[in-house]
Amino acid sequence: MTVVSALHTPHTALSVNLNKVALVRNTRHLGIPSVTRAATLCLQAGAGGITVHPRPDERHIRAHDVHDLAELLKAWPDREYNIEGNPFHNLMGFVQAVRPHQVTFVPDSEGQFTSDHGWSFPADADRLRPLIAQAQALGARVSLFMDADPGAMAEAKAVGADRVELYTEPYAAAWATPERAAQLERFRAAAQAALDVGLGVNAGHDLNRDNLTAFLRTVPGVREVSIGHALMADALEMGYGVTVAAYKHCIADAFA
Repeated sequence: MTVVSALHTPHTALSVNLNKVALVRNTRHLGIPSVTRAATLCLQAGAGGITVHPRPDERHIRAHDVHDLAELLKAWPDREYNIEGNPFHNLMGFVQAVRPHQVTFVPDSEGQFTSDHGWSFPADADRLRPLIAQAQALGARVSLFMDADPGAMAEAKAVGADRVELYTEPYAAAWATPERAAQLERFRAAAQAALDVGLGVNAGHDLNRDNLTAFLRTVPGVREVSIGHALMADALEMGYGVTVAAYKHCIADAFA
């Protein structure tokens, strides 16, 4: 008889990041493709939530998108709204205005191409602590974007975070190389360290249909994966509904 750990039960939610939908829309002034329509189709297909990362330069998600999605998600009370961003830039205004279920603090610079590293401790501890408390007072769960460093998880907990989001690009980059096993072990150890101190675990960045199942089979306790670029690339070929179903199948396979 196979015993499945409680930490490896099929509870991982898929949050769809809509940044790339907005990026395409912003190349014209026609309002298409629609961010809210994309969200609706993904939610109808079973996505557990919606993620956006409204950067200060509005290169993709714009302020009205954040508000429009908050209004849309009122009709989906069993799904979650996750807003990512740097709390020292424009993020906290959105948290105050729309009260998302989750806010993910990401240490991006204003002009950064894409997220590529997590917070550093103890260097960032003192300035993060009051903003974490502020977001929590507004009703949001706070997740910190973190590198897969087991030693940093206790420090993330100490500043008041509820969860960490493990930055998974190093794993994705190693997928087709001999380094894959070592990266999986690194992420497994980091997730276990987070769980050991009472943090929830999220994950995201360059996860896709090829590498997602293996990641979830190895890394314990992942509550949510946030996927945008690869999912939207797949949706261009397969459509939103089929694509969300495919990613949910990858998640289910991890726990089969």
